[in-house]
Amino acid sequence: MLETTGLETCGVIFWRRSAAGCSAKKEPEGEPVVTVDVAPVLNSAIQLKVNADAVLYPMQQAAIVPKTSAPVKKFYADRGARVRAGQLLAELENQDLAGAVTESRAAYEQAEAAYETTARATVPQEVQKADLDLRAAKDVLDAQQKIYDGREALFKEGAIAQKDVNDAQVNLTQARNQYEIARTHVETLQSVAKDQELKAAIAQRDAARGRYETAQAQLSYSKIISPIDGVVTDRPIYPGEMAASGTPIITVMDLSQVVARAHISQEEAKQLKVDNPANLFSAGGGAGIPGKVTLISPALDPTSTTVEVWIQAANPAQRLKPGTSMRVEVIANTVPSALVIPQAAVLTSASGRTSVIVVDSENKPHKKGVTLGIRDRGIVQVTEGLESGERVVTVGAFEIDKLDENVLAKTKVQIQAPKEEEEEEK
Repeated sequence: MLETTGLETCGVIFWRRSAAGCSAKKEPEGEPVVTVDVAPVLNSAIQLKVNADAVLYPMQQAAIVPKTSAPVKKFYADRGARVRAGQLLAELENQDLAGAVTESRAAYEQAEAAYETTARATVPQEVQKADLDLRAAKDVLDAQQKIYDGREALFKEGAIAQKDVNDAQVNLTQARNQYEIARTHVETLQSVAKDQELKAAIAQRDAARGRYETAQAQLSYSKIISPIDGVVTDRPIYPGEMAASGTPIITVMDLSQVVARAHISQEEAKQLKVDNPANLFSAGGGAGIPGKVTLISPALDPTSTTVEVWIQAANPAQRLKPGTSMRVEVIANTVPSALVIPQAAVLTSASGRTSVIVVDSENKPHKKGVTLGIRDRGIVQVTEGLESGERVVTVGAFEIDKLDENVLAKTKVQIQAPKEEEEEEK
């Protein structure tokens, strides 16, 4: 630790670090000397990283709740077993459902047969009979027309009486009416009657098919099928037991990938985007597990006013377990060539302005205002105010910053030797 001693008689302030500790010495009048550590302004890559705590979740999960209530007949997969999408996992008792399927199938087949009969036999026969009646009525009408025409001719010649003509006309009118009735009947059968009868047969067939399909669906609900590839992670009941309403009887998780869900501040979330690279770190340390951002919630968490971010990572050996707490590090931005300095060199005023102490070639300190960018693990990017190769004070910068301007103008610095060199000298 640095220690300061002011000698008022000569107006000299001197800082020096030694192996045994800190001491003050009197220097010749004119230039105070300060022993400091310095670091060069380097050109280096720097990354903007967002760190947060997260909890692991499986990439996919299916907690299967039966759609029908029945005891479990048999399980086909044990806990820890790997399963495929579409694989049969369990079967419920279903004798009553199988009977309902048989009954509804028979009713459907009966309705299908009735439809075929209506479409191919019943309606065509009625139409054929009506056509025959129409032809017969037409023949009668033609015959009555000839009789009437003949009698009318004879009446004009005076061969028959008017009564015979009138009788023939009555018979002709009756024949014409019968013909019209037969014709109308044929047209009705060909349009309305036929369509309605077919529609009724179709409706009965479709209703029977719907009942059959419903019974089949009910039966299929007794077979528990895995909707995803994964591992059986939970099977809370045994064969013969009935799951409580709304309770899963088996749970399958896809652990080939995991998703770390982290909650970060709104300001940090603004710096992220989907597909940003990231790393996951366990509480015990070790190498990071690479991943990437797959989701940035568009809404805030109502309880914490934070943003939920999902980081997806591969889990080939399934070492990562859902429910584990981890630390995530998202790389929001990378600057491949930036001017960087140690964070310890940065001075921040009460107003928030940032500056550094620069040492020139004559070991004279100067204060410079700087604009900062990305901060990462003890180093910080300088976007304005410095040039590559300049030296900035790290240890001792705060003490120099406290000096008055007139004292600072007379001050020189003494560069502290690196620890390795000091040990070699000893």
